[in-house]
Amino acid sequence: MFNRFFLSFIVLSIFLIGWTLPRNNNPYIVILGIAQDGGAPHAACTKECCINKWDNPKLHNQVSSIGIVDPLTNEIWMIDATPDFSLQLNTLTMEQKGVFKGVFLTHAHIGHYTGLIHLGREVMGAKEIPVYAMPKMENFLSNNGPWSQLVDLNNIDIKSLKNNTTVKLNSNLSITPFLVPHRDEFSETVGYKIEGPNKSLIFIPDIDKWEKWTKNIKEVVEENDYSLLDGTFFDINELPGRDMSKIPHPFIVESMEVLSDVDSKSSVHFIHLNHTNPALDSYSTATKTIKNNGFNIARRNQKFHL
Repeated sequence: MFNRFFLSFIVLSIFLIGWTLPRNNNPYIVILGIAQDGGAPHAACTKECCINKWDNPKLHNQVSSIGIVDPLTNEIWMIDATPDFSLQLNTLTMEQKGVFKGVFLTHAHIGHYTGLIHLGREVMGAKEIPVYAMPKMENFLSNNGPWSQLVDLNNIDIKSLKNNTTVKLNSNLSITPFLVPHRDEFSETVGYKIEGPNKSLIFIPDIDKWEKWTKNIKEVVEENDYSLLDGTFFDINELPGRDMSKIPHPFIVESMEVLSDVDSKSSVHFIHLNHTNPALDSYSTATKTIKNNGFNIARRNQKFHL
């Protein structure tokens, strides 16, 4: 009898403690996709890295994008409008249960802005969705079809961004774009710093070699709580027959070397992985190497509380 009473008391106590614990209502970042612009599997790819993924949607990797969620205000934002926009918007509005407040764009490469087409009259017929863009990106959207139609029909409302100028999203959140070197055929390229009440996160999905940047990536990582960094290619051997100097992303092995002596290596999560990148496989030698060196790989639906 005593044991039964004692057990009931423990169960009730645990229930009451769980009931009274406050929810974590801090804003957070959620990973919507981790793959390079073409996703994985990749169009026309029949190599080993893709062949087993075509018939298994559970193995598909959506294109690199993140969501910003504020549970207190029920607001959500997206960084980059990818070819997987419809699935990623559904993740934000249905699974995260927020009101869509706009898109921040990094640059004019196809995996980062072409999802805007879903806001047009052929699909959503959206009304004045804020699209935050740097000057060249704004000019590109405004003066080239079919994107200009989104502007003309008021499907989107372009909000101008300036380098290193902070945009206050609400009383809990702010976001700051900063220029990074990249192949800027149609627009400049930016990364973003997102700040919440307690923590900050850096998002740099696309950049050329770290030495081309005026900022010191080690200092940037150490100054922020989380860093989502360009992990397009694991090493130079990934694309046989291709001139890798024409696509000069920092290899993950290079980034790990540059950041080898930072104290916060575990805060670094590589994102924007090409379909050939062995780190997409959780059980690969590449993944083990990254983990053994103290770093991480971003995973879809992963959350970073701010």
